[in-house]
Amino acid sequence: MPERSTHDYPLAIIAGPCVIESEANCFQIAEELYRIAKQTGVLPIFKASFDKANRTSVESYRGPGLEEGLKILGKVRKETGLPVLTDIHLPAQAAPAAEVVDILQIPAFLCRQTDLLVAAGKTKRPINIKKGQFLIADDMRHCVKKVESTGNKSIMLTERGSSFGRRDLVVDMRSLVELARIGYPVVYDATHSIQQIGGSGGKSGGHPEFIFPLARAAVATGAVSAVFLETHPDPAAALSDGANMLPLDLFPDFVNEMVRVVDALGIDRPASSFGKDLAQHE
Repeated sequence: MPERSTHDYPLAIIAGPCVIESEANCFQIAEELYRIAKQTGVLPIFKASFDKANRTSVESYRGPGLEEGLKILGKVRKETGLPVLTDIHLPAQAAPAAEVVDILQIPAFLCRQTDLLVAAGKTKRPINIKKGQFLIADDMRHCVKKVESTGNKSIMLTERGSSFGRRDLVVDMRSLVELARIGYPVVYDATHSIQQIGGSGGKSGGHPEFIFPLARAAVATGAVSAVFLETHPDPAAALSDGANMLPLDLFPDFVNEMVRVVDALGIDRPASSFGKDLAQHE
């Protein structure tokens, strides 16, 4: 992996499966992320959830759970050298997760949960707060203040679309610029933004044909320091969110395209703050 101490990455890429399906699946995706990061110089961050507590159906696969999931994430982190991100859904999950991973993520549905944000902030780990589909960008100031109240200012803000009409999400590119004005790095979620929540019976649907064009547009705003996406070797067989995942064989093309946008437009927003935040926790 490129040396994290340089802090001069052109872009951070946060990528992995929606949920931990198996150790082998995690390593397959993490190794591809490592490979393409070495090629392009992006800052790679592996993501996977140990529990998806907000699945559409009670019958849906949620993951291996906290204990087994953290074992797998810890092994990925140790053996690949990649920084690792995972979701937490309950305040009690914050401390044990922070012992293993580099970044704690607050799901969009929970971005206003005070106890969760405060518990995450107290770990002093970098915190990625996903903007709720029901909020405008400026409302995220209040979520940020809850983490800041703990003295933790290692914060990232993720745009993943706003609810519009029947199940559709729409990304207002102005929102990325407005989030950046809050003063923290902005992440664009390229796969959840094209999701149709509950749009496929007992699970979510999606429009993956829009992953590339919307991500290009988001990076081109100049407000984005990182792109988040979920990827899988066989999205049709994925146990969660397969309908809006990027096939793993397209992942190198995606990363190269994002870097080309940064280079072509001369965007001077290196993912330096990500590197600095991660380095201080190594």
